[in-house]
Amino acid sequence: MKSEQVKQGVERAPHRALLKACGYTDHEIRRPLIGIANSANTVIPGHVHLNTLAEAVKAGIYMAGGTPVEFGIIGVCDGIAMNHEGMKYSLASRELIADSVEIMAKAHSLDALVMIPNCDKIVPGMLMAAARLDLPTIFVSGGPMLAGRDPRNAGAGKIDLITVFEAVGAVKAGRMNEGELAAIEDAACPTCGSCAGMFTANSMNCLTEAIGMGLPGNGTIPAVMAARTRLAKQAGMQILSLWEKNITPSRIMTPEAFGNALAVDMALGCSTNTVLHLAAIAREAGVPFELDQINTISGQTPHLCSLSPGGIHHIEDLDRAGGIQAVLKLLAAAGRIDETCITATGCTVGENIAAARDADPEVIRSLDNPYHATGGLAVLRGNLAPDGCVVKQTAVRPEMMRHKGPARVFESEEEATAAILGGRIQAGDVVVVRYEGPKGGPGMREMLTPTSAIAGMQLDGQVALLTDGRFSGGTRGAAIGHISPEAAQGGPIALVQEGDIITIDIPAKAISLEVDEQQLETRRKTWQPPAPRVTKGYLARYAGAVGSAAGGAVFE
Repeated sequence: MKSEQVKQGVERAPHRALLKACGYTDHEIRRPLIGIANSANTVIPGHVHLNTLAEAVKAGIYMAGGTPVEFGIIGVCDGIAMNHEGMKYSLASRELIADSVEIMAKAHSLDALVMIPNCDKIVPGMLMAAARLDLPTIFVSGGPMLAGRDPRNAGAGKIDLITVFEAVGAVKAGRMNEGELAAIEDAACPTCGSCAGMFTANSMNCLTEAIGMGLPGNGTIPAVMAARTRLAKQAGMQILSLWEKNITPSRIMTPEAFGNALAVDMALGCSTNTVLHLAAIAREAGVPFELDQINTISGQTPHLCSLSPGGIHHIEDLDRAGGIQAVLKLLAAAGRIDETCITATGCTVGENIAAARDADPEVIRSLDNPYHATGGLAVLRGNLAPDGCVVKQTAVRPEMMRHKGPARVFESEEEATAAILGGRIQAGDVVVVRYEGPKGGPGMREMLTPTSAIAGMQLDGQVALLTDGRFSGGTRGAAIGHISPEAAQGGPIALVQEGDIITIDIPAKAISLEVDEQQLETRRKTWQPPAPRVTKGYLARYAGAVGSAAGGAVFE
């Protein structure tokens, strides 16, 4: 075992003494040392309960004959960081998370790892670390929040965090008063857990299960359910089995497993952020990943689940309907899944889904009755985005699948938000928000506030929003992000001028700036990169190291 280099032999007496100072006995020290990467804190609702799960994991490890050693990992709440400088740190935290796990595992010669994440950048950061380290690893997430109930009308259905964001736009448009907003604010997030819809956190937790790094149920069992605690104990026990069999991430996260994850991504209608994260994880795993895979798999995989923000259902409904295993089972029956892939259960996907219950067709539709014939995401290309951009096409209203309109150009999210809330955006406009990419932001901020304002003001069927930044998994509407190359790198989005006509054709996977190349070349000659927005601290270092969104916004 790897930990022998810090605990075996006469020369390691000082090392053992330090372990004993932590309270470990000789018997515990002789066992495999299983690291627990716990991202608990008391600022993120998805993480506030993770210490309870960590204790369950420890119990499982002890039951199976290992010794748990726990360490902490940072996390950013995207909702709290939204629409101010804090959001610049969200995506940037992913690299720190991956590095932190690597440092703790390597410095202390841990034998295996249990990852306890839940929210947006923590899950992919830990998956990146798992791929990099290639130690036996299993994930057990904190689980989704339950949806709230609309306090204005008991029969009106469920609400969630996105309801609050969109209610702000409704207040600004005069369609709701502040008292109603306050009531929604109090009711929208009723429990701990990752926000209740198919936003980025739950997208990544579901894909962690689909790719095989979490046990069945990892993606969907609600945070407050006892089944989540039992799952944590099972994960603690199972990591010893993975260690004994030397089942490491390189055996699980294969090209075929990434294909499975993308198929599930398309069927669920996951967040556009999954494109960034899967590309980054694949790079760490040494697995080829091209943006055009998205369109290929999306074209072969129908959209089966209509989950918030694009639909009425929430993760709790998906769990009751059979969860990710039921989705895998449906897709496998149609030949969309490689059933031979090994998973964290120690069994193959095919063996796992044999025990899956049949899906509830009210929540997970059959392949012959999908919500959409094609999957949730689309990659668009054209002279505005030569290296590609991404849209959650299943959250776009039908009338906006093709759109042509004048550009309304803004140099930051704050400028765009002020214009939207100030009533200065008209039907037909194409809002362009630039210098918000990985380098230019820096940090590639999510833009849930402007997209929610557009939806709340009932303009999502008439206005598109394009950016070299990115969008929350809670965004709905014609919101096209990750435009690459970004403005700060001199990409074509930097050359757009007020009033230029932009054409969007999502079914054709095309996006174009209706300005001739000669005119663009003239603009390019006079373009100057802006001064860096941040000149010191981590963000300055991040801006200098990070690459294009088209490659996952990883350090180069």
